[in-house]
Amino acid sequence: MTTPTITDEVRAERLSGLNRVIDLMRPAIQADGGDLVLVRTDLELGVVEVQLQGACTSCAVSSSTLQGGVERILKGRLDWVTEVIGGMDDSMDPLESASLGSGGYVPKH
Repeated sequence: MTTPTITDEVRAERLSGLNRVIDLMRPAIQADGGDLVLVRTDLELGVVEVQLQGACTSCAVSSSTLQGGVERILKGRLDWVTEVIGGMDDSMDPLESASLGSGGYVPKH
């Protein structure tokens, strides 16, 4: 068993900050019919995995949203973030996803 390299206090601060930044980004993505969800994070290594959902899965610029937007913002606002892994929730039918249009997606959370 390995010894944690950060304290519980630092862990809580990092997770709280991460959730705050994701909550700041979500309305812009939701306005286009999608959503951004935190899948998992390694608070010690600085690896964050997120997923785009809804209309984002059929959008041609989703990879740009992940790299140019989400990753840039997370790394810019949270100095401990070293890597952002992104994916798509492709469980929704592409035609249904595309038909959601601007602001049509309501998250299940």
